[in-house]
This record gives sequence, C-alpha cells and structure tokens, in this order.
Amino acid sequence: MNKNIGSKIKKLRTQKQMTLKDMSEKTNLSIGFLSQLERGLTSVATDSLEKIADVLEVDLTYFFIKPREQNNVIIRGYEKEVFEIVNGKEINYHLSSNLKDKEMFPRMVDILPGNEESSQFNYTGEEFIYVIEGILTVSISGYEKELYPGDSMHYSYKNIISKDGEASKVVNQDHSFFNRTSKMVRVLVVSTPNPYK
Repeated sequence: MNKNIGSKIKKLRTQKQMTLKDMSEKTNLSIGFLSQLERGLTSVATDSLEKIADVLEVDLTYFFIKPREQNNVIIRGYEKEVFEIVNGKEINYHLSSNLKDKEMFPRMVDILPGNEESSQFNYTGEEFIYVIEGILTVSISGYEKELYPGDSMHYSYKNIISKDGEASKVVNQDHSFFNRTSKMVRVLVVSTPNPYK
C-alpha cells in the first residue's frame, strides 16, 4: 500500500515538474519524509496525504483506488470503474481490467459543465483523444483548439499544435482539457506511458 501511494505521488510530482523541496515548502512536510514516502519506506497520516493531494491537485481517493487485477480482456460497459475525480468536475474511468503488462493507458473521461480548472500536465508521452459527446477545449502549450463529437487528436511529446493546426517539434508541452459549455463532455483518452506498468 505505501509503495503504491509513494509511486503515485512521485509520478504526479514529476508530471508537474516539482522538486521534493517545492513539495516540502507547499505541504510543510520534510524533504526526508517525502523522499521516504515516495520510495514506500514509510507510512503517511491521512491529514498529511490530504495536504499532498491538494498540492498535486487530485482527490484523496486517487491514492487508494487502483484497477482490478483480472485476466479477463473484456470489460462490459456496466463494469467500468471510477479511478479518479479531479476538482469535482472531471471523472476518470478505467477501460482495462489489468494494466500491469500493457504499454497503453486507456480511459474514459467525463468533464462536467463549466470546468475551467482542469489540471495542467507537463506531458512526456503520446496521447490520443477522441470526443464522444460535447465540445472539448484542449489547451496545448498556450494554443487552444475546440474538438467536436467525432473529432480526434493524436500527438506525442515531440509535437506542439500551432495556431493553424500544424504540428511542429518541441521537447515537451503543457496541456489541459476544459469544458466551457453547459453540457457534459465525454472523451476517450489513450496515452503512453502507462502509469500502472
């Protein structure tokens, strides 16, 4: 359990390009304690984990929910599980029953109306987005694009979308999802690397 929580903290901290010192200053927890926590060498009290969750912009439940370990390669529509809720307005569902030996990380994301606070990620992998329902606004390195039902987007850390929709090369990029409409947005997202591998 401690190792699983620690690896999730390290993954999120790295995505946000935060050092242990940055996190220590924001949570009032020592660098030594945070380092041991990330390596699974110590346990953490709920109130301390809540401080970490606030800094990393995830719900506390993110650290405890994990995908089911099954050999079944099929998940029925009624079997998909919520694994993360971000800011109370972005609901992430697992679309795979066992992610430990997979390269891709597939998920369905429901973004509730008026979501202007989507978490920002510094992305270093590859991502495919397909809009199932609603109008999704994607911000990548400062450029915004609206995607409509049936639209898709596929990019890697080497691409950035320019104003005219063309891709050019960069080392990495910040990206965010938004729902600026009055209706729910539902998207299929498949990305690498898989954080559960």
